[in-house]
Formats: sequence, structure tokens, C-alpha cells
Amino acid sequence: RRYEDFTTIDWIQDSIVERNRRIRDAEKARTAYRGPRGEITPAWVWAQLLKVLSAGESWLVITLVVGIFIGVNAALISIVTEWLSDIKMGYCADGWWLNQQFCCWEVESDEEFCPSWHPWSAVTPARWLVYVLFAGVFAFVAAHLVRTMAKYAAGSGISEIKCILAGFVMQGFLGFATFFIKSLTLPLVIASGLSVGKEGPSVHVACCIGAIVASWFQRFSRSQGKMREIITAASAAGVAVAFGSPIGGVLFSIEEMSHIFRIKTMWRSFVCALVATFTLSVMNPFRTGKLVLFQVTYSRSWHFFEIIFFVILGIFGGLYGAFVVKFNMQVAAFRRKHLANHGVAEAVVLAILTAIIGYSNRFLRIDMTEMMSILFRECEGGGDYDNLCQLSVQWPMVNSLLLATFIRMGLVVISYGSKVPAGIFVPSMAVGATFGRMVGIIVKAMYRAYPQSGMFAVCDPNVPCITPGTYAFLGAAAALSGVMRITVTVVVVMFELTGALTYILPTMIVILVTKAVGDFIGTRGIAEETIRFNGYPILDHDDHSLDVAVSEVMKKDVSILYASGMSVNDVEDVLASTDVKGFPIVASKSSRALAGYIGRTELRYVLDKAQHMGDVTPETPCSFSRQASDQEDFVLSGVTSGSALGAEEEVATELLETTASDDVLKVWPWVNQTPLTVSPRLPLEIVMQLFKRMGPRVILVEELGSLKGLVTVKDVLRFSATEKSEGDQQWDAGEFEAVLEVVWNWAAEIVDRSLEWCRHMVRRR
Repeated sequence: RRYEDFTTIDWIQDSIVERNRRIRDAEKARTAYRGPRGEITPAWVWAQLLKVLSAGESWLVITLVVGIFIGVNAALISIVTEWLSDIKMGYCADGWWLNQQFCCWEVESDEEFCPSWHPWSAVTPARWLVYVLFAGVFAFVAAHLVRTMAKYAAGSGISEIKCILAGFVMQGFLGFATFFIKSLTLPLVIASGLSVGKEGPSVHVACCIGAIVASWFQRFSRSQGKMREIITAASAAGVAVAFGSPIGGVLFSIEEMSHIFRIKTMWRSFVCALVATFTLSVMNPFRTGKLVLFQVTYSRSWHFFEIIFFVILGIFGGLYGAFVVKFNMQVAAFRRKHLANHGVAEAVVLAILTAIIGYSNRFLRIDMTEMMSILFRECEGGGDYDNLCQLSVQWPMVNSLLLATFIRMGLVVISYGSKVPAGIFVPSMAVGATFGRMVGIIVKAMYRAYPQSGMFAVCDPNVPCITPGTYAFLGAAAALSGVMRITVTVVVVMFELTGALTYILPTMIVILVTKAVGDFIGTRGIAEETIRFNGYPILDHDDHSLDVAVSEVMKKDVSILYASGMSVNDVEDVLASTDVKGFPIVASKSSRALAGYIGRTELRYVLDKAQHMGDVTPETPCSFSRQASDQEDFVLSGVTSGSALGAEEEVATELLETTASDDVLKVWPWVNQTPLTVSPRLPLEIVMQLFKRMGPRVILVEELGSLKGLVTVKDVLRFSATEKSEGDQQWDAGEFEAVLEVVWNWAAEIVDRSLEWCRHMVRRR
């Protein structure tokens, strides 16, 4: 079925179409290719073999092919990103295509001089200038490509994919242009230094691969439900290659992406994630055996007194999530109002600003994944980056980490949502890692100052008591959970990153505290808030409304059609005077007895098809109800030009040809004669559950068989929005946006005065 752009799939109608197609295919398979007396023929054997191959198509072809493509694409993106990130700092004399790691492969220690790697200049200001210029150029190229070639390549894509999996139609969002441009620009954006990550966009790219490959096979291209099963599996593979965590990817697709998750889909997601991770491991993009840069292994355990400090990290994660979600939405409102037509300029300014600010800080200057790999390490395992583990500079290091935490937090707020591929996973983990490492250094300093105190008495003096790297690791988990509002997925991802069962309990403690703080504040995840901000008609699992009947929300003044007594011209007039997506059908003008429901797309298809055949005039009567003389046992509800393939097209043509002899346009096979109906007194809470679990586009409201109105998801969301108290802040009236408007006006005034002064000086000369 071909749905119009920015519409919602009616999953009930889609399942009816799929069921009818399955019944016809089964009937055809039973009778076709048999001999005159029903004997088995070679053609029948071949048909059965094709049936077996078709049954394993999704497992043996789609999942494996999608997984391999996702793994290869992720490896290529990682390789290019590393090279572009290093080219800002210098170049390799042995080969321009080598990044710093491969250029200095034979140099064992970071402290040793690498003769093959040459900085762009020996002068610090010149190096800084080149660094800033590269950042601006990378951001400009990425933003320009996105604006001119694939607008859907901007942003993270997770919010939109959640809506697509729930039934929202966004044509082109998972197309080849989006896949190609996002894969091409993602390394540029990461290398530019913007405080955005590649993990969210990696999920979007993986889903594009899934949709493109699945569209090659008719079994998936003609079924919206099966197509979304493949997209769900691809989203799991996207997270798997982003974090090197196949099980975490499956849990992410369950916890965050899919509204309805079947066991069959879970197995497909697992296989797809496993194949993608295996492919990435075979390609080994970093030549270290690691799937991601910040994989780490810990050799020491933790102590129970550290739970106090783990709780602090959890509190920070909850507060960080609330802060970023609230103010990023305010920035998004400001961006929509003032910067909608200046996406390229905004990205370049943000990249240059980030480079100027970050170059002076050792933790903001380098790539975020590299920074996390440094902060996660134990000091005894080669983790003494830039004197990070030296006791003589521990307090300046604390100040540097604290400054990096708050600067990065502000940059994440203003950068996420810009018109370039931008994720929020790694930036949030980077913020949590700097804060956690700072806490770890402070705790270690306390231990060294008071080693005999009651708290530290359990420590073995011959073994390091505190491992600051584990605090960075747990802080990253807390920040990621706080901003995305996911729990189990984060625990499993962090376990797969470390491979240590020892730190599962601390991770669970931190995540539970983060969730408790977020629930107390009332924070939603950034993906859910983005869905609300963009106005997508999707109900979240947490949406509810109490003590309200559906009669207070339904539309009472609806456009209707009559089961009989209408001509083609009358129907055309109704279509021309309305823009609704469907029409309830009642018995007659004198009776509002409900007879069915027909979508606008189906009705338009029937009229165009009949007029094309030349057997219909404007005065031809239309029949929306089944007559006693109609003996056909088929139903075409939901069949349109996009899905009228094979049997459906033949049946539709045969049916419309009878119009010439009967002088009546039979529309009833396209009518849903058993639409989903509820009573006006039914609580709205139950209606919301029907929308979430069954997925209808519209629910009709009837009482004693008489039509009273209808309700859609948009009606529910609109009512929920107006139900909020007047004291709630709206997205377009926030305090932070007011501050931004003041700054914007102030900056515009400065620019105007500067230009005026320049003109004055030019005239004087």
C-alpha cells in the first residue's frame, strides 16, 4: 500500500490487506501447477522449492546482507573520521592518507618523538589558526551538502525513526540520498569538533541500509509491517556497531525504538546486530582489535564505600539530562524562529566557536571518543595522558576537567539539532566522563590525605585503592541514561564495553539513581521531547489522560458519505471541498446509522480507475454498501495503486468492469465495513490504549449504531496540549529563548553599527 507523505499508517487496514494477499497466495499455491487430476508435476515441485526459499528469505538474505553492509559502512566511517580528526593537527610525511596512529605505528609510547608526523606549524598561534580553519571548512562542506542534497540527513534521526516504526510515513527519510549524504558528511561533522556524536546518525544510516536492501524484495516492499521489522533489526545493528555491543543494540531497539516488539523481530535484530558487529571486527578499523576506541578493561574491583560517590554520579546524570533536554528545546525553538534559513552559517559559526574555545583545553581539543578512551583507562595501564595521573598537578587537572564539563555541556545544548548529522550519545558520555574523572581524582586525593580513616580502612595499602577511570566510565553511563532516559540498555552496553562483570552492580546503582532523579524532576528523554516539539502524531507509552470521556475530545462535525443516493459528481464535490483523510459512511441523509469507513486514498483510486476505463459518467450512482446480488467473496479495503499488484489489480479491474453492465460504480469492496468503534462514554485513557496497541488511524464514535463523531491521534495530542495548566512553559515562550533573543538583537545591533561605521569611514576616505 502506498501511503501519502506525512500520514499515519492504519495498521488494522494494513493487516487486512496482508491477510487477503496471504489467503489468495495460499489458494493459488494449492491449485496451481497441478495436473488435470491433481497429480504432482515438476512445476509444482519447483513452486514448493520457491516457497521454502521465500520463507528463509528474511533470515538468509535480508538480515545477513543488511548486517554486512552496516558493518562495512561503519568501518569506513570510523576510518575516515580518524583521518579527518588528525589532519587538523598535522600530516604524515610517509603518506598523506595515514592518520597519526598509523603514521606513528612503530612508536610504542605516546611520549616518544614521532619523526613521520609533522604538525602544520611549529608556532602555536599558527597551529591554532589551522585548527580553526579546518573546523570551519569541514562544517561548511557538511552543512552545504545536507542543505542542497538531502535535508533529512540533518540531525540524529532517532526521533523520526521511532515515529516511522510506529506508523508515521516520511518518504525519503530512509532513501538512498539520505544514506549517501549522511555517510559522507558524518565524518566531516565529527572531525569539525562540533559537540555532536556519530552514534545516533549511525542508527539512522543503518536503518537507511535496511530500508534500501529490503525494498529490493517484493515481499518486504509491499508490506509496511514486514518492512518495519527489517528497519527495527537495522536499528539494533546500528547501535551494535556504534558501541561494539550486539546485545545492547537489541535491547536498545526494544527499549527505545519499537512500540510493538515480537520475539521473531528480536531474533532477527540479534542476528543482524551479530553479523554487523562481526563484519566490523573482521575489518578492524583501528587495527587494535577494538570495535570502538573507548573499549577498556579493568583489573581491579571496587569497594562498598564508593557507593556514596557512585550515587553522586547518578544524581549528576539525572540533573544533566533534565538541563540538556529543557534548554535544548528552547534553543530549538529559537533556531526555528530565527535561524531556519541560515543552517550552513549556524553550523560554521558553531564549529569555529567550538574550536576557538576548545583548543585551549586539553580535553576539549581532542576527539571525544579519544578523550573517553583516555579518561576510562587505569593510570597503571598507559593512561597518564598529559600528566593526567601525576599527583603534583592533580588540582589543576580537576579544574581543567570541571571547566571541560560545563563548557561541553553548554556546547551540547546549542549544537545538538543544528542542520548537520548530529547525535547526542557520545557528547553526553563525554560530559559524564570528564565529571566522573574529576570526582575520581578528588576521591583518590581524599584517600591519599586520610589513608587511615574509617572509610578507607578496607583498602589494601599494597594495591591502588581508587581507580579514577571507573568513575569516568560510570559518569558516562549516568549522563547517557539521563539524557536518553534508557536504563537496561546502558547497563548492557557498558558491560560489553568493559567485559567485566565486577562493575555491573555499580553501573546499575548509578543508572537507578539517574532514573530516580529524572522521574522526580519529570524529565522525558530527548527523543520523546523532539517528537513533541516537531508535532509528530505519535503517542508515547507514558501519555495518559484521566477522568475524561472520549466525547470531550472527538470531532463532532465530520464529513460523511451516504451508502446510497450519491453520484460520482457528488463524491467529487465532497473530495474537492474537504482535505480530510477519510470519510465515515452512514445509511442515508435521514439516518446516521453507521455503515462503514473509506479512506480518501482508496476513494480517489476507485474514481480515477473507473474514469480511466471510460465506463463512468458524472451521473453514475455510487454504491458504498454491499447488495444482496453481490456474491464476490473478496475485500479490497486498503488496496490502492501502490499495492494493487497481481491479484488485487486483476480483481479491481474485473469488479470495475461490471459497472458498464450494472450502471452502478461499486465502491463497497474498498469500504471498511467493520471499522473500530467506541462509545462516547468510554474513558479517553482506553481510547489511547487502543491507538497504542492496535494502531488504527481513526476510531469512530457511535451510540446505539448511530454515528456521533470520530477521534484521531492528533485530536488526543491536541487535547493533551490544551489540558496543561497555564503556568506550564511552552516551547515558544521559554526564559532561555528570551535571553537568546536579547543576545540576538544585541548582536544584530552591533553588526549594523559596525557596518554603518565602515561606510562612514569609506566616505571620509
